[in-house]
Amino acid sequence: MEFSANQISQLLGGTIDGDGNRTVSNVSGIETAKEGDLCFLGDAKYIQFLADTKASIVLLSRNIAFEGKTDATIIRVDNARGAMAMLLSEVAKVLNPARKGVEQGAYVSEGVEVPEGAYIGAGAYIGRGVRLGRGVQIYPQTYIGDNTSIGDRTVLYAGVKVYYGCNIGQDCIVHSGAVIGSDGFGFEPDEKGVYHKVPQIGTVVIEDDVEIGANTTIDRAMMGETRIGRNTKIDNLCQIAHNVQIGESTVLCGQVGIAGSTKIGSHCTLTGQVGVAGHIEIADGCMFGAKSGVAGSIRKAGQYIGMPAIEANRWRRAQAVYRRLPDIYRKLQ
Repeated sequence: MEFSANQISQLLGGTIDGDGNRTVSNVSGIETAKEGDLCFLGDAKYIQFLADTKASIVLLSRNIAFEGKTDATIIRVDNARGAMAMLLSEVAKVLNPARKGVEQGAYVSEGVEVPEGAYIGAGAYIGRGVRLGRGVQIYPQTYIGDNTSIGDRTVLYAGVKVYYGCNIGQDCIVHSGAVIGSDGFGFEPDEKGVYHKVPQIGTVVIEDDVEIGANTTIDRAMMGETRIGRNTKIDNLCQIAHNVQIGESTVLCGQVGIAGSTKIGSHCTLTGQVGVAGHIEIADGCMFGAKSGVAGSIRKAGQYIGMPAIEANRWRRAQAVYRRLPDIYRKLQ
Protein backbone atom coordinates (compact mmCIF):
# COMPACT_ATOMS: atom_id res chain seq x y z
CA MET A 1 0.00 0.00 0.00
CA GLU A 2 1.59 3.24 -1.15
CA PHE A 3 0.88 6.88 -0.36
CA SER A 4 2.34 9.89 -2.11
CA ALA A 5 3.49 13.06 -0.38
CA ASN A 6 0.62 14.91 -2.07
CA GLN A 7 -1.94 12.45 -0.67
CA ILE A 8 -0.46 12.60 2.83
CA SER A 9 -0.26 16.39 2.80
CA GLN A 10 -3.87 16.70 1.69
CA LEU A 11 -5.04 14.32 4.41
CA LEU A 12 -3.07 16.10 7.15
CA GLY A 13 -3.42 19.69 5.98
CA GLY A 14 0.35 20.03 5.61
CA THR A 15 2.64 21.93 3.28
CA ILE A 16 5.22 20.17 1.08
CA ASP A 17 8.87 21.04 0.69
CA GLY A 18 10.22 18.77 -2.04
CA ASP A 19 8.81 16.23 -4.48
CA GLY A 20 5.08 15.83 -3.92
CA ASN A 21 4.96 12.68 -6.07
CA ARG A 22 7.37 10.77 -3.89
CA THR A 23 5.78 7.67 -2.33
CA VAL A 24 6.12 5.63 0.86
CA SER A 25 4.94 2.15 1.80
CA ASN A 26 6.35 1.78 5.31
CA VAL A 27 6.98 3.75 8.51
CA SER A 28 10.15 3.92 10.55
CA GLY A 29 12.19 5.96 13.01
CA ILE A 30 14.19 8.77 11.48
CA GLU A 31 17.55 7.28 12.53
CA THR A 32 16.94 3.90 10.86
CA ALA A 33 14.66 4.90 7.97
CA LYS A 34 15.36 3.78 4.42
CA GLU A 35 14.03 4.60 0.95
CA GLY A 36 10.26 4.16 0.86
CA ASP A 37 9.82 4.93 4.58
CA LEU A 38 7.78 7.66 6.23
CA CYS A 39 8.89 9.05 9.57
CA PHE A 40 8.12 12.03 11.79
CA LEU A 41 10.18 14.56 13.68
CA GLY A 42 8.38 16.30 16.50
CA ASP A 43 11.28 17.04 18.84
CA ALA A 44 14.04 19.50 17.98
CA LYS A 45 16.69 17.36 19.68
CA TYR A 46 16.50 14.92 16.74
CA ILE A 47 16.89 17.58 14.05
CA GLN A 48 20.49 16.48 13.31
CA PHE A 49 19.15 13.24 11.82
CA LEU A 50 17.15 15.08 9.17
CA ALA A 51 20.13 15.96 7.02
CA ASP A 52 21.30 12.34 6.62
CA THR A 53 18.06 10.37 6.86
CA LYS A 54 17.32 7.90 4.07
CA ALA A 55 13.55 8.32 4.59
CA SER A 56 11.53 9.31 1.55
CA ILE A 57 9.10 11.54 3.46
CA VAL A 58 9.42 13.22 6.86
CA LEU A 59 6.59 14.85 8.81
CA LEU A 60 8.11 17.90 10.53
CA SER A 61 6.45 20.08 13.15
CA ARG A 62 6.20 23.68 11.97
CA ASN A 63 7.80 25.05 15.13
CA ILE A 64 11.07 23.20 14.46
CA ALA A 65 13.51 25.25 12.41
CA PHE A 66 15.50 23.47 9.70
CA GLU A 67 17.52 25.41 7.14
CA GLY A 68 19.85 22.63 6.05
CA LYS A 69 19.60 20.25 3.11
CA THR A 70 17.96 16.83 3.06
CA ASP A 71 17.12 14.30 0.37
CA ALA A 72 13.76 13.62 2.00
CA THR A 73 10.51 15.32 1.05
CA ILE A 74 9.36 17.31 4.06
CA ILE A 75 5.71 17.78 4.98
CA ARG A 76 5.29 20.53 7.57
CA VAL A 77 2.38 20.05 9.98
CA ASP A 78 1.35 21.65 13.24
CA ASN A 79 2.13 18.56 15.32
CA ALA A 80 4.23 15.84 13.67
CA ARG A 81 3.52 13.17 16.29
CA GLY A 82 -0.21 13.87 16.21
CA ALA A 83 -0.18 13.89 12.40
CA MET A 84 1.57 10.52 12.34
CA ALA A 85 -1.01 9.13 14.76
CA MET A 86 -3.81 10.39 12.51
CA LEU A 87 -2.19 8.84 9.45
CA LEU A 88 -1.59 5.50 11.18
CA SER A 89 -5.22 5.48 12.26
CA GLU A 90 -6.29 5.68 8.63
CA VAL A 91 -3.83 2.93 7.66
CA ALA A 92 -5.11 0.72 10.48
CA LYS A 93 -8.62 0.95 9.08
CA VAL A 94 -7.34 -0.50 5.84
CA LEU A 95 -5.18 -3.20 7.45
CA ASN A 96 -7.85 -4.27 9.98
CA PRO A 97 -11.21 -3.17 8.62
CA ALA A 98 -14.40 -3.40 10.66
CA ARG A 99 -16.12 -6.77 10.32
CA LYS A 100 -19.82 -7.54 10.05
CA GLY A 101 -22.11 -10.43 10.83
CA VAL A 102 -22.27 -13.34 13.26
CA GLU A 103 -19.72 -16.05 12.59
CA GLN A 104 -20.49 -19.73 12.85
CA GLY A 105 -20.00 -21.04 16.37
CA ALA A 106 -20.92 -17.81 18.15
CA TYR A 107 -23.69 -18.10 20.75
CA VAL A 108 -26.18 -15.24 21.02
CA SER A 109 -28.86 -15.63 23.68
CA GLU A 110 -32.47 -15.53 22.64
CA GLY A 111 -33.87 -12.01 22.53
CA VAL A 112 -30.51 -10.27 22.09
CA GLU A 113 -30.62 -7.94 19.10
CA VAL A 114 -27.51 -7.83 16.92
CA PRO A 115 -27.52 -4.36 15.28
CA GLU A 116 -26.73 -3.87 11.63
CA GLY A 117 -23.02 -3.48 11.14
CA ALA A 118 -22.10 -5.38 14.31
CA TYR A 119 -19.67 -8.29 14.36
CA ILE A 120 -19.62 -11.33 16.66
CA GLY A 121 -16.74 -13.73 16.13
CA ALA A 122 -16.66 -17.52 16.28
CA GLY A 123 -16.82 -18.94 19.80
CA ALA A 124 -18.07 -15.71 21.39
CA TYR A 125 -20.80 -15.98 24.02
CA ILE A 126 -23.44 -13.27 24.39
CA GLY A 127 -25.56 -13.67 27.55
CA ARG A 128 -29.20 -12.95 28.25
CA GLY A 129 -30.35 -9.36 28.22
CA VAL A 130 -27.17 -8.03 26.62
CA ARG A 131 -27.53 -4.72 24.76
CA LEU A 132 -25.21 -4.20 21.80
CA GLY A 133 -24.56 -0.84 20.14
CA ARG A 134 -24.25 -0.16 16.45
CA GLY A 135 -21.03 -1.36 14.86
CA VAL A 136 -19.69 -3.20 17.93
CA GLN A 137 -16.82 -5.58 17.19
CA ILE A 138 -16.77 -8.66 19.42
CA TYR A 139 -13.88 -10.91 18.43
CA PRO A 140 -13.74 -14.72 18.83
CA GLN A 141 -13.74 -16.37 22.26
CA THR A 142 -15.08 -13.26 24.00
CA TYR A 143 -17.55 -13.70 26.86
CA ILE A 144 -20.27 -11.12 27.55
CA GLY A 145 -22.24 -11.82 30.73
CA ASP A 146 -25.96 -11.33 31.24
CA ASN A 147 -27.46 -7.84 31.26
CA THR A 148 -24.28 -6.16 30.08
CA SER A 149 -24.39 -3.19 27.70
CA ILE A 150 -21.78 -2.42 25.04
CA GLY A 151 -21.86 1.01 23.35
CA ASP A 152 -21.65 1.92 19.68
CA ARG A 153 -18.43 1.08 17.80
CA THR A 154 -16.74 -0.44 20.84
CA VAL A 155 -14.19 -3.19 20.08
CA LEU A 156 -13.60 -6.20 22.33
CA TYR A 157 -10.66 -8.23 21.08
CA ALA A 158 -10.32 -12.01 21.32
CA GLY A 159 -10.60 -13.52 24.77
CA VAL A 160 -12.03 -10.54 26.64
CA LYS A 161 -14.28 -11.51 29.57
CA VAL A 162 -17.03 -9.16 30.76
CA TYR A 163 -18.98 -10.39 33.76
CA TYR A 164 -22.71 -9.84 34.23
CA GLY A 165 -24.30 -6.42 34.58
CA CYS A 166 -21.37 -4.26 33.44
CA ASN A 167 -21.68 -1.18 31.23
CA ILE A 168 -19.14 -0.25 28.56
CA GLY A 169 -19.58 3.00 26.65
CA GLN A 170 -19.09 4.03 23.05
CA ASP A 171 -15.84 3.94 21.06
CA CYS A 172 -13.98 1.90 23.67
CA ILE A 173 -11.23 -0.61 22.94
CA VAL A 174 -10.67 -3.62 25.23
CA HIS A 175 -7.64 -5.76 24.42
CA SER A 176 -7.26 -9.52 24.66
CA GLY A 177 -7.29 -11.15 28.07
CA ALA A 178 -8.80 -8.20 29.91
CA VAL A 179 -11.36 -9.09 32.58
CA ILE A 180 -14.05 -6.58 33.51
CA GLY A 181 -16.39 -7.13 36.41
CA SER A 182 -14.62 -9.93 38.27
CA ASP A 183 -15.29 -10.01 42.01
CA GLY A 184 -13.61 -7.43 44.18
CA PHE A 185 -11.18 -8.84 46.75
CA GLY A 186 -13.51 -8.83 49.74
CA PHE A 187 -13.18 -11.22 52.71
CA GLU A 188 -14.07 -10.89 56.38
CA PRO A 189 -12.49 -13.03 59.14
CA ASP A 190 -14.64 -14.52 61.90
CA GLU A 191 -13.67 -14.84 65.54
CA LYS A 192 -11.49 -17.85 64.68
CA GLY A 193 -9.65 -15.99 61.95
CA VAL A 194 -11.36 -17.91 59.16
CA TYR A 195 -11.99 -15.73 56.11
CA HIS A 196 -15.46 -15.61 54.57
CA LYS A 197 -16.27 -14.12 51.20
CA VAL A 198 -18.11 -10.80 51.11
CA PRO A 199 -20.43 -10.92 48.08
CA GLN A 200 -19.55 -8.36 45.41
CA ILE A 201 -22.90 -7.32 43.93
CA GLY A 202 -22.05 -3.93 42.40
CA THR A 203 -21.04 -3.19 38.83
CA VAL A 204 -18.38 -1.68 36.57
CA VAL A 205 -19.06 1.38 34.42
CA ILE A 206 -16.64 2.18 31.60
CA GLU A 207 -17.38 5.58 30.06
CA ASP A 208 -16.89 6.51 26.39
CA ASP A 209 -13.55 6.44 24.53
CA VAL A 210 -11.69 4.35 27.11
CA GLU A 211 -8.92 1.95 26.09
CA ILE A 212 -8.08 -1.03 28.31
CA GLY A 213 -4.87 -2.99 27.78
CA ALA A 214 -4.29 -6.71 27.53
CA ASN A 215 -4.63 -8.77 30.72
CA THR A 216 -5.84 -5.82 32.76
CA THR A 217 -8.46 -6.53 35.42
CA ILE A 218 -11.16 -4.17 36.65
CA ASP A 219 -13.09 -5.49 39.65
CA ARG A 220 -16.79 -4.97 40.21
CA ALA A 221 -17.86 -2.97 43.23
CA MET A 222 -18.96 -4.60 46.46
CA MET A 223 -21.94 -2.22 46.28
CA GLY A 224 -22.43 0.65 43.86
CA GLU A 225 -19.93 0.88 41.01
CA THR A 226 -16.32 0.87 39.92
CA ARG A 227 -16.10 3.68 37.35
CA ILE A 228 -13.54 4.53 34.67
CA GLY A 229 -13.93 8.07 33.31
CA ARG A 230 -14.22 9.17 29.71
CA ASN A 231 -11.07 9.07 27.55
CA THR A 232 -8.99 7.32 30.20
CA LYS A 233 -6.24 5.05 28.82
CA ILE A 234 -5.15 1.95 30.72
CA ASP A 235 -2.06 -0.05 29.76
CA ASN A 236 -1.51 -3.81 29.94
CA LEU A 237 -1.36 -5.73 33.21
CA CYS A 238 -3.04 -3.17 35.44
CA GLN A 239 -5.21 -4.01 38.45
CA ILE A 240 -8.11 -1.77 39.44
CA ALA A 241 -9.89 -2.89 42.58
CA HIS A 242 -13.51 -2.68 43.65
CA ASN A 243 -15.24 0.69 44.02
CA VAL A 244 -12.32 2.61 42.51
CA GLN A 245 -13.30 5.85 40.75
CA ILE A 246 -11.02 7.20 38.00
CA GLY A 247 -11.68 10.58 36.35
CA GLU A 248 -11.49 11.65 32.72
CA SER A 249 -8.39 11.53 30.48
CA THR A 250 -6.21 9.80 33.07
CA VAL A 251 -3.38 7.48 31.99
CA LEU A 252 -2.36 4.29 33.79
CA CYS A 253 0.86 2.69 32.54
CA GLY A 254 1.83 -0.97 32.80
CA GLN A 255 1.52 -2.84 36.11
CA VAL A 256 -0.22 -0.04 37.99
CA GLY A 257 -2.20 -1.36 40.94
CA ILE A 258 -5.00 0.58 42.64
CA ALA A 259 -6.53 -0.70 45.87
CA GLY A 260 -10.22 -0.55 46.68
CA SER A 261 -12.40 2.53 47.11
CA THR A 262 -9.73 4.98 45.98
CA LYS A 263 -10.67 8.04 43.95
CA ILE A 264 -8.27 9.28 41.26
CA GLY A 265 -8.91 12.61 39.55
CA SER A 266 -8.92 13.63 35.91
CA HIS A 267 -5.81 14.26 33.77
CA CYS A 268 -3.56 12.24 36.06
CA THR A 269 -0.66 10.04 34.93
CA LEU A 270 0.46 6.95 36.85
CA THR A 271 3.62 5.57 35.23
CA GLY A 272 4.86 1.98 35.42
CA GLN A 273 4.37 -0.07 38.58
CA VAL A 274 2.82 2.72 40.63
CA GLY A 275 0.95 1.30 43.60
CA VAL A 276 -1.94 3.20 45.20
CA ALA A 277 -3.33 2.40 48.64
CA GLY A 278 -7.03 2.01 49.24
CA HIS A 279 -9.58 4.52 50.53
CA ILE A 280 -7.60 7.60 49.54
CA GLU A 281 -8.15 10.49 47.11
CA ILE A 282 -5.83 11.89 44.43
CA ALA A 283 -6.44 15.37 43.01
CA ASP A 284 -6.77 16.23 39.33
CA GLY A 285 -3.53 16.78 37.41
CA CYS A 286 -1.18 14.57 39.46
CA MET A 287 1.71 12.70 37.88
CA PHE A 288 3.52 9.84 39.65
CA GLY A 289 6.96 8.54 38.70
CA ALA A 290 7.65 4.84 38.14
CA LYS A 291 7.40 2.51 41.16
CA SER A 292 5.94 5.22 43.36
CA GLY A 293 3.94 4.09 46.36
CA VAL A 294 0.99 6.39 47.07
CA ALA A 295 0.16 5.72 50.71
CA GLY A 296 -2.06 8.70 51.49
CA SER A 297 -4.33 11.24 49.83
CA ILE A 298 -2.75 13.79 47.47
CA ARG A 299 -4.67 17.07 47.57
CA LYS A 300 -2.62 19.19 45.16
CA ALA A 301 -1.80 18.80 41.46
CA GLY A 302 1.88 18.24 40.72
CA GLN A 303 4.63 15.68 40.17
CA TYR A 304 5.29 13.03 42.81
CA ILE A 305 7.70 10.15 43.15
CA GLY A 306 9.08 7.79 45.77
CA MET A 307 7.81 5.37 48.36
CA PRO A 308 5.90 6.87 49.98
CA ALA A 309 5.35 9.34 47.14
CA ILE A 310 6.42 12.94 47.84
CA GLU A 311 6.85 16.05 45.68
CA ALA A 312 9.30 15.28 42.87
CA ASN A 313 11.67 18.17 43.64
CA ARG A 314 11.83 17.20 47.29
CA TRP A 315 12.49 13.58 46.32
CA ARG A 316 15.36 14.63 44.01
CA ARG A 317 16.98 16.63 46.82
CA ALA A 318 16.60 13.64 49.15
CA GLN A 319 18.22 11.36 46.58
CA ALA A 320 21.16 13.73 46.25
CA VAL A 321 21.69 13.41 50.00
CA TYR A 322 21.17 9.63 49.88
CA ARG A 323 24.00 9.21 47.35
CA ARG A 324 26.32 11.09 49.70
CA LEU A 325 25.45 9.07 52.82
CA PRO A 326 28.61 6.86 52.73
CA ASP A 327 30.82 9.97 52.66
CA ILE A 328 28.76 11.64 55.37
CA TYR A 329 28.99 8.46 57.50
CA ARG A 330 32.77 8.34 57.17
CA LYS A 331 33.04 11.95 58.24
CA LEU A 332 30.85 11.31 61.26
CA GLN A 333 32.98 8.33 62.23
